[in-house]
Amino acid sequence: MPENKITTAIEQQVALADGFLRQQQALLHDIAALLLDCFHSGGRLFICGHGPFGALASLLGQAFLFRQTLERPALPAFALSNDAGLATFLAAEDQSDSYFSRQLRALTTERDVVLLLAGTYLGRADQEVIATVRQTGGRVVLIASRQVELGVPLPDITLAIPSDSEPRLLECTLTIGNLLCSLVEGDLFGI
Repeated sequence: MPENKITTAIEQQVALADGFLRQQQALLHDIAALLLDCFHSGGRLFICGHGPFGALASLLGQAFLFRQTLERPALPAFALSNDAGLATFLAAEDQSDSYFSRQLRALTTERDVVLLLAGTYLGRADQEVIATVRQTGGRVVLIASRQVELGVPLPDITLAIPSDSEPRLLECTLTIGNLLCSLVEGDLFGI
């Protein structure tokens, strides 16, 4: 029985990586170009996600800030999933949905990009992120399941992963984030 689960998980992830990511190469390059434009213009990358996608946001923020594959200067990338004090204050006031938007309202400008990581559900807090960034003039890139129902306003770019399995979505989102970081590093620092 466990061997079947392992085989199934591997097959699902390989299908996503080999099929979906190959098909999305042009979009991945477009997102990397958007990030390059952001960094060249003095903008910053903000990454956010709830639950396990918040952990991925932190990991990817560290990859952009520290490095992916080579020694280089830090890139201005920040994960917004790490402020437990703010989360507690907002929860006490029944304002948890404004956790990211409150931070983004104070921090983002028209030069910035927000990478919003979601699973199979785009909640009110995620919609607030998109609306807030739209108000500040920044750009939003959403990485989520193809099943996510988008509201208004729409993100600038959506990378819709064809899976409803949270483990596969997490793995694919991490792979996408790592690819984007590698593409940006390569273009900025010649590797």
